[in-house]
Amino acid sequence: MKTIVVCSGGLDSVTLAHKVAAEKQLIGLVSFDYGQRHRKELDFAARCASRLSVSHHIIDIASIGGHLSGSALTDNVEVPDGHYAEETMKATVVPNRNAIMLAIAFGLAAAQKADAVAVAVHGGDHFIYPDCRPGFIEAFQRMQNEALEGYASVKLLAPYVDVSKAAIVVDGAKHGTPFSETWSCYKGGELHCGRCGTCVERREAFHLAGVPDPTEYEDRDFWRAAVSRYSATEVR
Repeated sequence: MKTIVVCSGGLDSVTLAHKVAAEKQLIGLVSFDYGQRHRKELDFAARCASRLSVSHHIIDIASIGGHLSGSALTDNVEVPDGHYAEETMKATVVPNRNAIMLAIAFGLAAAQKADAVAVAVHGGDHFIYPDCRPGFIEAFQRMQNEALEGYASVKLLAPYVDVSKAAIVVDGAKHGTPFSETWSCYKGGELHCGRCGTCVERREAFHLAGVPDPTEYEDRDFWRAAVSRYSATEVR
């Protein structure tokens, strides 16, 4: 199955790229510059493509991202610290981000006669991001079946949609993902901050997976307090 992976350069999508390279026919990575403050993640996506010897498309949609104002990822809004499922993390939502990116990725896949597009949304995303939930994945596939009817048949692969980030770390270790060559932090500093929601989730995931975390954090221990004082109900 010829597959294009949507790769941000983060732990989840880089692990997915390695998984697809091992289990299917990886033909390329596609990344998006939407004006994110942590744009350095794209460098890690490029390294992944080079490591796996596949093409890498960086699609510039920064002009679109600039209109999706109000997000801490694209606007002059402070990135919140804390547990990744706290209500404050809604500040990191970029409206319709995955729907926009996947629509472009499916067009690219159809043009290149690929069989599938793979995306690394996972169970930990369900709390805050509606376009990472199983219902969205299923609805998007139905929509693309109509959009490409008679022209192409492209399957949306989301193998992590029902699993935790810790399970992704386990899968990454299985497929030889170089975790140090991934970027998660939304603040985009020199090191992972260790305090934003995605850093807390990353740090916790390695702990739960029992896999050594090679990441350098500015605050390596904040995650313990963040996860101990907060529990959340998954949204599907």
